Amino acid sequence: MLHNKKRAIALTATVLLAVAGCSSQGGAQEEGGGGGGNGGGNGESFTIVMITHEAPGAAFWDRVRSGAEQAAENLGVNLQISNDIEAPGQATLVQNAIDTQPDGIAVTLAFPEAVGPAAASAAEAGIPVVALNAGMDTYQQYGVSMFFGSNERLAGETAGETIAQDGADKAICAVHEQGNVALETRCDGVKDAFPNTENVQVDGTDRPSAQATIGAKLQQDPAITHIITLDAGIADAAVQARADTGSQAKVATFDLSPEVVTAIQNGDIAFSVDQQPYLQGYLAVEALWLNLTNGNEIGGGQPVLTGPAIVDSSNIDTVAQYAERGTR
Repeated sequence: MLHNKKRAIALTATVLLAVAGCSSQGGAQEEGGGGGGNGGGNGESFTIVMITHEAPGAAFWDRVRSGAEQAAENLGVNLQISNDIEAPGQATLVQNAIDTQPDGIAVTLAFPEAVGPAAASAAEAGIPVVALNAGMDTYQQYGVSMFFGSNERLAGETAGETIAQDGADKAICAVHEQGNVALETRCDGVKDAFPNTENVQVDGTDRPSAQATIGAKLQQDPAITHIITLDAGIADAAVQARADTGSQAKVATFDLSPEVVTAIQNGDIAFSVDQQPYLQGYLAVEALWLNLTNGNEIGGGQPVLTGPAIVDSSNIDTVAQYAERGTR
């Protein structure tokens, strides 16, 4: 696993250098005006469509959007973003995008069996397709050329190792989107590193309901010492549930939000496993632009990892300044 962590860090560092080199005001935009295709000498920009399984009100996706929009602005790309939390709806959005013949498509594959075939249809139609956020283990099956996101199992293992080192006795892992393979894989990773972990299904679209479900579990099983949530918003629900029930369980989460940053600073949340969603959105757009203008493919046929990275009391003050502006 140490090898995997080093590889994740190395790939992320390499791509960050690429971002720094391509997102400046000068070269990228100037080169885009002289490239081929729709971004060629006629001055028209490329049209890239991004389709995600974004849930309404999820702060995580604001950061994905911010990264994608910043890359589009830097590169002169016409970016169109749409989302549907339901697998069939997301697949329909991909098919609708194919019908408009964009220059590239970026898609999340949280529901690969439903959305993957639509992505494959885009690739077969000659449209470059990259995946972001979800689908690391399946994207190549559907003709998708690149992936930008976190290794979800490694991220889960990292969380499990961290709570084990903290002296955990029993943990629950709150899954907020039923059927989302990325979330299930995270909890599987937690269990790999800390076997005494139980999955709890909560409603990610109804925070009071999620809070009530976690609270009921804490009351039912006072042996729980750690709560792991897979979303920043659900982390806040877990903190409230702990307070309501008088539990002493520690809360850890995946992903950041202003509330999670403050909670880590206050000691209400022990740590967050960050996958850098801003970077996922940015790289997906930039990678398509590089492919369209220069035939580049990033990652050497392997996923480009944007996480995991642990954010806790030791580094929260550094991260907080970026979280405040919506890029972490």
